[in-house]
Amino acid sequence: MDFVEKAKIRLEHWKTHNDHHYEEYQIFADHLEDAGKTKSAGHIREMIDLTAKIGDCLSSALKEIDE
Repeated sequence: MDFVEKAKIRLEHWKTHNDHHYEEYQIFADHLEDAGKTKSAGHIREMIDLTAKIGDCLSSALKEIDE
């Protein structure tokens, strides 16, 4: 297996892993809000936005790796 094939596998794994974290962060932020911890939830929501950006970058890297 060459480097590009290995890189594609790694990127796919990172994307899946990142998506899982994204979902967990959303649930956690909701729970914080339910507990009245809106400021803490706001920080987690910022993290959710960053995690979404990471997902976009990983998707772009995967798309372009085959070009």
